[in-house]
Amino acid sequence: MKKAILKERSSHNIGASRPPVGVEVSGLSKNFGTQRVLKDISLTVKPGEIFTIMGPSGSGKSVLLRQIAGLDQPTRGTVRIEGLDPTDPDTRDRFALALVFQAGALFNSISVYDNLALYPLEHRLCPKNEIRDRVMRALKILSLENAVKKFPSELSGGMKKRVAIARALVMEPQLLLYDEPTSELDPIMSATITEIIATLKTEFNVTSIVVSHDRDLALTISDRVALLMRGELKALCTPTELRKVEDPAVKDFLNPTIDLKKPRYQQLEAS
Repeated sequence: MKKAILKERSSHNIGASRPPVGVEVSGLSKNFGTQRVLKDISLTVKPGEIFTIMGPSGSGKSVLLRQIAGLDQPTRGTVRIEGLDPTDPDTRDRFALALVFQAGALFNSISVYDNLALYPLEHRLCPKNEIRDRVMRALKILSLENAVKKFPSELSGGMKKRVAIARALVMEPQLLLYDEPTSELDPIMSATITEIIATLKTEFNVTSIVVSHDRDLALTISDRVALLMRGELKALCTPTELRKVEDPAVKDFLNPTIDLKKPRYQQLEAS
């Protein structure tokens, strides 16, 4: 697959004219009613890096990603993409941002081709012939040419994930956001998606922010990792540094033990 990507890169030069962007989160908190989901989060994502936000379920990872994508307003604090507010329509017009949703968010009633072409056609981002070129290019990059006329219901879970990534590539993004890209996949397909994310970052010079609880993904391809727990930032470092963190909660998350005599669910209930 990597050879195919290299071939496409040299012949079509996807996204080369637009550099990757940086992201800055400052003092960000997010409440839903009386529940405080994110607590004073501050971090910086450098242009062109793979930045993984990981943590247990319910730690606020996807909520933080929504703030970065400009889909929701923080209760306090700010998010800036190259100094601009992502919720501002002018920012979305200036920078190309794409989001790969956890469930894929594919439309079951239309073909794979139409799923990829729908947004640029409706928003008239470019002429129809260029949209077709972008769609077919993205499908070829991810080895999905034979799926162009299929419907999502005819695809495996791994193929749906690849189609969702291909749809994001059609936008030629400078910032690519992934929400749990390996969830519900077997270990082999999870490794494949991880390889795709790493290859796209390298070959297309895009900033990648990945929300995941997949330790293999986070510790293998990330330039840096932010670890959230209960809405708080517990660690922000490289994968090598994260492995050396002595905090018991961090160590338990990265290398959990199974104790049948004192199962976790009973401790959770007690707390």
